[in-house]
Amino acid sequence: MKPDTRTAMRHLIRQVRAALPFDLPGAQVCSEDCRGCSQKLLSYLETELEDWERRLQQGERPDFGDLDRLAGTARKIHGVLQRNGPARPAAAAPGAESGAAIPGSEASNLRRVASFDAGA
Repeated sequence: MKPDTRTAMRHLIRQVRAALPFDLPGAQVCSEDCRGCSQKLLSYLETELEDWERRLQQGERPDFGDLDRLAGTARKIHGVLQRNGPARPAAAAPGAESGAAIPGSEASNLRRVASFDAGA
């Protein structure tokens, strides 16, 4: 049985938290060669994740578009962090041993998220 979109969103949030360096202090997030403010992007994404956690707790049911938007945002921010230097590679991220990575960073992950049955 496929999980519903609420379960899929919770899983997506866990994957994003495991793959991005939210725990790094600001001085370690910033690099001299900055192409997009890593600290501001992480702050923005943290706010988005907290918002979805609150909405899920209140019983809101995300649709596939919500899942796709959050996964896309996380992918883009992950790309900026990698270009700027501080992002941990997915293989070194906590939880990576269980397959945690930025959702959608591989086509199979995005297909897996997109295959969740909204009515289940």
